[in-house]
Amino acid sequence: MTGVAGTAVLLPPASGAWREGDPPGGRRWHARTAPLPLEAGGELPGVRLAYETWGRLAPDGANAVLVLHALTGDSHVTGPAGPGHRTPGWWQGLIGPGRALDTDRWFVVAPNVLGGCQGSTGPASRRPDGRFWGGDFPFLTQRDQVAAEADLADALGIGRWALVLGGSMGGMRALEWAVSHPERVDALLLLACPAAASAEQIAWADIQLHAIRADPNWRGGHYHDAGPGHGPHVGLGLARRLAHVTYRSEPELQARFGRSPQGAEDPWRGGRYQVGSYLDHHAAKLVDRFDAGSYVVLNEAMNSHDVGRGRGGTGAALRRVTARTLVAAVDTDRLYPPAHQAELAAGIPSADRLRVIRSPYGHDGFLIETGQVAALVRELTSVGGSTPPGRGTSRPVP
Repeated sequence: MTGVAGTAVLLPPASGAWREGDPPGGRRWHARTAPLPLEAGGELPGVRLAYETWGRLAPDGANAVLVLHALTGDSHVTGPAGPGHRTPGWWQGLIGPGRALDTDRWFVVAPNVLGGCQGSTGPASRRPDGRFWGGDFPFLTQRDQVAAEADLADALGIGRWALVLGGSMGGMRALEWAVSHPERVDALLLLACPAAASAEQIAWADIQLHAIRADPNWRGGHYHDAGPGHGPHVGLGLARRLAHVTYRSEPELQARFGRSPQGAEDPWRGGRYQVGSYLDHHAAKLVDRFDAGSYVVLNEAMNSHDVGRGRGGTGAALRRVTARTLVAAVDTDRLYPPAHQAELAAGIPSADRLRVIRSPYGHDGFLIETGQVAALVRELTSVGGSTPPGRGTSRPVP
């Protein structure tokens, strides 16, 4: 396809998912041997999780750290873009020698969430009969995703995590780990996440899901065999634009963009404002690296998040946590406001006082303010000056 003066215009992919045959990058895979029973009923066969690791596992497995990504993240927490990884790591600066998660000390594991699209089983994966799952992919909850991650931990020989941490959707799963498997989590860091999804959070997600499903190219979720330009990229782009506004703060957007037009464009004559161009940019980036079906499945899982479901309520569930816990809020977060993290800090018996990440960037502050996050990690991992058993000796992991 060509544009103005013969310039080539690249059509967006039907799906930005990692596909079989693509370069693996730093990924490894674990395949579950039995179908995964699902909380909503039924089971999911052929479950496989992609994951990446850094450092080496101690012989007793006691130096393992689990990092859980947010909605559109993946296993590539740190490292450059390159074959198999379209973008650099999303928490650069946190993992590596001498950093907060020092890989001379810790063995760090980061899975791509079940239902995701960067190597783990999700709507863009093929089912056992060879067809794409697409719109037939089953409903998942955070507990299903944690069950798949527990199976991965077993396969790696990790009986107990020295630390589990995550923000936003990753924080939801970290909390589920500590409530579902308190005996397997020594320390816990929860960033910008709630005990349960609120009505407003569900409402924001619901609008995004409508945008995707209203795209004529959605085809009930069965679009993965379509060619470039024929996937639901318009709907996914709209969903991303809306979501990104909730991820940032109004003062930051005002300070960065105000009412300025984009370059020579005239908003009175069909042109864009700078803030609109900014949202277009983020929409195009996501369409290139993510899958609309995964966006739907993961948002529905986030909407289902309720740590107290079937456990006697939120308070009873939080009292099950035994891990040394820090809970941190971003002061300008309008998606998961600090009151939600205050509830976690107050309800978890082993939690210290609520910590606050100071940032102009809103919800995305937990990703951007790496220095403040690193300080929290160091606080949890240096309690009493302790060193994980097995430091100084290590073994390779399959």
